[in-house]
Amino acid sequence: MKCFYADGFVLPLPAGHRFPMRKYSRLRERLLEQGIVRPEDFVVPTPASDAEILRCHDSAYLDKLVHGRLSDAEQRRIGFPWSPQMVERSRRSVGATLMAARTALGGAGIAANLAGGTHHACRDHGEGFCVFNDAAIAARAMQAEGLAQRVIVIDVDVHQGNGTAEITAGDSSIFTFSVHGEKNFPLRKVLGDLDIGLHESITDDEYLDVVAEGTRRAIAMSSADFAVYIAGADPYEGDRLGKLKISKQALSQRDALVLDLCAQHGIPVAVAMGGGYAPDVEDIVDIHLATIQIASERARLWTAHS
Repeated sequence: MKCFYADGFVLPLPAGHRFPMRKYSRLRERLLEQGIVRPEDFVVPTPASDAEILRCHDSAYLDKLVHGRLSDAEQRRIGFPWSPQMVERSRRSVGATLMAARTALGGAGIAANLAGGTHHACRDHGEGFCVFNDAAIAARAMQAEGLAQRVIVIDVDVHQGNGTAEITAGDSSIFTFSVHGEKNFPLRKVLGDLDIGLHESITDDEYLDVVAEGTRRAIAMSSADFAVYIAGADPYEGDRLGKLKISKQALSQRDALVLDLCAQHGIPVAVAMGGGYAPDVEDIVDIHLATIQIASERARLWTAHS
């Protein structure tokens, strides 16, 4: 399975910054160490172009980003200090989802961005460690390129995909489905096509039932021919920002059932990692690694049956 990564384009963050940037390079290292992905299947993505970004974001916002004109308040809202590297890495991260989407739709069935899932980025601003909205940009790009007509974004990051819902509001060709912690960031949810808010005491079994039933409903409602799957690691019981208590095993089962449901309906999938904020970065990497392993197994099955 092809995996697209931009971990060589690292943001210069202040000492003690709470975003675990190291998780990306560690994920690639461990995928190599365990032989889950072959060296030749790792690809550094080309950066997303202005034209691709502007299908989803305002030109004034892009101009401020490119030229370093974000205010202090805007930078705080994003969570990263501005730098040329921040812009380049953000473009590459979107580029990774774009390339994963083209690869999946080109016959592979499944491909992955080893980062991405930047679902809080809105049309005219970024927030919550999200600069550009890779899922929305990929959806619009695949439609513009004639590779897909109807797209579903299946978002199981613990935080609601407010930016994706905002950008695609009123667009019936892009269906947004979010399963998230009801009492978690963002405080103001943006209504998507199907939103399921979870209570903090939910068990593994309840969680899997909700994801399975919601995914079935969303696929039926969307009539999609392509999916972006945001496989957040942050519902994990050890996550600092998640507020849920879902086990690693259940998160692996979640990924398997979502990808299996997409395969049953013949829907190619671009997988993005989404959030993860456990104190021990190896816990985050464990969860993302399992996601890629499961996706890789499904990609082999897809290829075998195509």
